Amino acid sequence: MTSADALPGVSRTALGVARVRARESARDDRLFEDPLAGLFVAAAAGEPGSEEGAAAGAGNPLGAALAFQIVVRTRFFDDHLLDACAAGCRQVVLVAAGLDSRAFRLDWPDGVRLFEVDLPEVLAFKDAVLAEHRVRPRCERHAVAADLREDWAAALAAAGFDPGRATAWLSEGLLIYLGAADAAAVLAAVEARSAPGSRVALESGGGHAWLRAQAETTPGAGHLASLWQGGLGDDPADWLRARGWETTTHSLAALAAGYGRPARSASQSGFVTATRQPGG
Repeated sequence: MTSADALPGVSRTALGVARVRARESARDDRLFEDPLAGLFVAAAAGEPGSEEGAAAGAGNPLGAALAFQIVVRTRFFDDHLLDACAAGCRQVVLVAAGLDSRAFRLDWPDGVRLFEVDLPEVLAFKDAVLAEHRVRPRCERHAVAADLREDWAAALAAAGFDPGRATAWLSEGLLIYLGAADAAAVLAAVEARSAPGSRVALESGGGHAWLRAQAETTPGAGHLASLWQGGLGDDPADWLRARGWETTTHSLAALAAGYGRPARSASQSGFVTATRQPGG
């Protein structure tokens, strides 16, 4: 049995996300199917997991909001990455990949090279589970062990990433854990390695204030308030537009309604997608 004891604090939130994805995958009306999520959860048996994991499994407003957002964003980012590849991107980079299993469960076109960037401890746990169950990726997968607070782009290049090719970048569940300077540094590194036609997807900052207030008053979730640093604020699309990206904002509520899973309450949350234009 693989142990999750070595996972660092923020990265242990990936176990909470895996729990939500495993539950969604068991539904008859599931929005996606992630058979590996349950394997990661089982490998961490006996591990209490993160406060985010506990909150997302609890019957409280914060738990319901987190679980709902995770489900909708997983489906939306699945579709976005496949659309980006259909438009010509043949490199995909998951920044802070966590326990993401898209390399193994999505129907990638031929020639896609997918890079998963995360801390060595996270990738070691993940790869041990994958090896134990002899799971094989459906594209060319590269695990890139690096700390996003350091020169992670050098590790990405060493793994074979080509900055001259259009790339689909995904920052899922990351920026909220970074301060403004660190979040901007991560996106600046992405921008510097994005050829024209590259795409980026991330969460908008809407709803962060509500989430923080709920975390501070929800039993078992207080530590989340200290982990959440706010990223680039309420509208990271402004940061991207100022640097020549063509951006689109997607409402969580509208997406959920389109998936046949309408939100039970109003939400300011959502997602931003952007395309690097020639000369941008």
